[in-house]
Amino acid sequence: MSTNRHAADNRLLCHGYTPRQKLRIKTLTISHSLVLLEAISILFFLAGCSGPQSALNPAGPSAHAVADLWWGMLGFFVLILLTMVALWLYAMWRKPVSMTKAQARRISSWWIIGGGVALPTISIITLLSFSIPMGFRMLPLPLEEQTPLRIEVTARQWLWQIRYADTRVVTMNELHLPAGIPVDVHVSSADVIHSFWVPRLSGKIDVIPGRTNTLRLQADAPGHFRGQCSEFCGRGHAHMILSVIVHTPEEFEAWLEERGKEL
Repeated sequence: MSTNRHAADNRLLCHGYTPRQKLRIKTLTISHSLVLLEAISILFFLAGCSGPQSALNPAGPSAHAVADLWWGMLGFFVLILLTMVALWLYAMWRKPVSMTKAQARRISSWWIIGGGVALPTISIITLLSFSIPMGFRMLPLPLEEQTPLRIEVTARQWLWQIRYADTRVVTMNELHLPAGIPVDVHVSSADVIHSFWVPRLSGKIDVIPGRTNTLRLQADAPGHFRGQCSEFCGRGHAHMILSVIVHTPEEFEAWLEERGKEL
């Protein structure tokens, strides 16, 4: 057997390494395995970024704000994670440096100030700097150019009752909207707590008995969307589905007029 082959076997089996070196090799192997597992997990979960109920596939201004906020927070925390991993690897692989107790105490103080005070402060300020503007984009604030269409939604076990303001039109589990026009949905409950959520159009809002909450919806284009109750409300909760149909403004007016004639 050649000397080179024997040296290769030694490296593979960690022969001739000190216990500290063996520990580093095992730690690095485990780290590589964890990174591979995390990469596979990320790809698996990214497969759910589309679909009829994906908040990461927005179809309206409010939903775009939700998705932008999510992606921004994800990117920021991935950056924090990579920084922590880099520091950890540096601590594992750096050569030991001899220092006095005073030097060690001074370095420890800097790490406490940096990691315990500066990092959380910077992180919170950074997150608030873009999350607060995103939050304002989701609020039903007054509009200068137009008055939003009003729709009243009453949640019951286990259905949605939709009433269109200034008309006699009432639908069940079917919400019709005009594309490109802001709509204020006033939600209330006739029994228990529910939660109104159309993921591709907006965030969710609680539906509480004795109280009316308002959520603004606006769809970019005509289409079909899926909503549901996202608060467990009893045995029929899973079947409390809402079908959202978005028309062009002209088609919506025609649908509303036709349904009004049927009553």
